[in-house]
Amino acid sequence: MTKLTVNDNGSLKIEGEFEIVDKAGNPYDLAGRTVVSLCRCGMSKNKPFCDGSHKGHFEHNAVAFALPPKKV
Repeated sequence: MTKLTVNDNGSLKIEGEFEIVDKAGNPYDLAGRTVVSLCRCGMSKNKPFCDGSHKGHFEHNAVAFALPPKKV
């Protein structure tokens, strides 16, 4: 199972079995990691991965909510 956690004031943490690819479908070499954090503030020098640059510069309280029904 793959779990994606939206962290307060920071990254998206992915845990489990997953693959991350670029827009051309080429996989990133995750060096065997089963947990990585992805940048969502845009400040990381290691995009798409989080390097902690968001600290003190990005605010978002992650609280789950229901999306509206899918449009058909």
